[in-house]
Amino acid sequence: MTRSGHVALAGAPNAGKSTLLNALVGTHLAIVSPKPQATRLPVTGLRTEGGTQFVFHDLPGLLDPEYLMQERMLHSAQEVLKGADLVLHLHPAADAPAPPFERVARLEVPVSAPVLTVYTKADLMAAGARDRLASGGAAVVSALDEASVSALLARIEALLPEREFEFDPDDVGTQPLRFFVTEYLREAAFDLLGDELPYAFNAEVEEFREAERPMYIRVTLFIERDSQKGIVIGKGGQTIKALGSHARARLEELTGSPVYLDLWVKVLPKWRRSAAALARFGFPASDMEKA
Repeated sequence: MTRSGHVALAGAPNAGKSTLLNALVGTHLAIVSPKPQATRLPVTGLRTEGGTQFVFHDLPGLLDPEYLMQERMLHSAQEVLKGADLVLHLHPAADAPAPPFERVARLEVPVSAPVLTVYTKADLMAAGARDRLASGGAAVVSALDEASVSALLARIEALLPEREFEFDPDDVGTQPLRFFVTEYLREAAFDLLGDELPYAFNAEVEEFREAERPMYIRVTLFIERDSQKGIVIGKGGQTIKALGSHARARLEELTGSPVYLDLWVKVLPKWRRSAAALARFGFPASDMEKA
């Protein structure tokens, strides 16, 4: 009998969720940044080994929302938690002990799935401290250490239900390529732009000619103020070229095909607080908001 299950990677912002997802899947799928709140919508990664299929969901950081986009980020994470077969509560090892997950998740009703506490970034701790954490029943992992990732996979596998595979065993993700185009451009923004601008930055695919070689993708980059436009373009267009180069390299690694990115910049004022703009960018409204 095969095993298959949905595993939610959940925790506060900057707990190492995206880095761990990439290590578990074995592919740079989710964007990674040292800055918090880089993940805005859940990213699904797949790993199929023998008779087991792991369906991992990298969730936005569980936070106290300050504006509409953050409310929808929290809502999307909570919806995945409700349907998960297993929840990994990720928490940086150096900040142990982890708080109760119910408080972090901000759910009115506790999750029905088992919750396994996973202490991340264990490479930043001494071996003795890691052993003490593990003795309490939690998993202790470093995404840089294959042995600890393999040990975590074994613990997860034992907790998954017996079930037929839901996805093709050769797949590594479930979301369309358009989704990763915008994600990798946002990753580039977090890497290349200042501290605040990446949070006002978004991208939308306007045209996608997948059959062409190189694959042609026209994308609009959105920011919130006119003053930000020049920063994104950069002197002589150097910054926007660097943004495109970063995203193109990621996409070519993911698809194995050459890619041509045609980037344009537009101002969309206060889009993070606009219900219409957020719906356009794929942020679902909560039931409370609909009411």
